[in-house]
Amino acid sequence: MAEPAPRGITSADLEAVPAPLVAEILDGVLETHPRPRHAMAAGELAGELIPPFAPPFARGRGGPGGWVFMIEPELHFGPQVVVPDLAGWRRGRLPAEPATPFVETPPDWACAILSPSKARLDRGPKRRIYAEAGVAHLWLLDPADGELEAFALTEGRWLLVGTVRRGEMVALAPYDAVPFPLDALFPLDAPAAPTET
Repeated sequence: MAEPAPRGITSADLEAVPAPLVAEILDGVLETHPRPRHAMAAGELAGELIPPFAPPFARGRGGPGGWVFMIEPELHFGPQVVVPDLAGWRRGRLPAEPATPFVETPPDWACAILSPSKARLDRGPKRRIYAEAGVAHLWLLDPADGELEAFALTEGRWLLVGTVRRGEMVALAPYDAVPFPLDALFPLDAPAAPTET
């Protein structure tokens, strides 16, 4: 549901939204939506990325390390407030945990896990807001369709650099150093038959 945001909206306005809802400010509009029912896909994706890419865990998994991850961080980009499902920063860009309950440093990567209640926002205004903030990589994961789209910010615009479907391996920037099967993100679903190349 969307309501016009009052002038000078503050953190208190966001905090006033009831706990089960996620609140964002997109283009001056207070957007609220139920917490999507894709926590398993988000957790599985974090489980694939954190061991090889986030120190100190990377030492045992053969990954390059160098990243910091957050699940559902509240990101403030000027008047815009967005909450991606997952976000990652190269460690040099976020060397310490912010003292605030939100992050103002744009992530290097953001992932939206699409659901009927928020796909319109993730594919529309939020994707544009991430580009304006300079987020370099954006993944859109659609559990219903079993598809992952990867975009790279190129000259201020999103360029689709790859699409992975059920039964295929994910080897997409910026995490292409350690591929993993897309089916691993849906542990309760029957695995897709491998695609032939």
